[in-house]
Amino acid sequence: MSEQQNRDAIERFLQVFERGDLDAAADFLHDDYVEEYPQSGERIRGKQNWLSIVKTYPSLPKMIDYSIEVGGELCVLEATLEYESNRVYVCEIFEVQEGKLKRAKEYFSEPFEAPEWRAQWVERI
Repeated sequence: MSEQQNRDAIERFLQVFERGDLDAAADFLHDDYVEEYPQSGERIRGKQNWLSIVKTYPSLPKMIDYSIEVGGELCVLEATLEYESNRVYVCEIFEVQEGKLKRAKEYFSEPFEAPEWRAQWVERI
């Protein structure tokens, strides 16, 4: 599939996930989908396990902002998520095959205060 088709698959997955249509979001996953969270040491194996987790999640995040970069079958999503009143930054690396998400690896970070010592060399965003 083309890079544009892979981007479209990720975009459609995000749209239905944001709407809360979790069954429709699962349709964008391969049956043997694998998602990893290296920071917590967890691996979700299979579309059904993923669906069970998101359906029982206490409060799914709202996506505030995101960008997607695509190179072949690899897609990188950078996003700002809001869990109730807490913001979290996420970087997710997807492998897309045949228009479906095959693998994902997610890294999460909470915001932190910039140190004063480097203020003269940076711009605040």
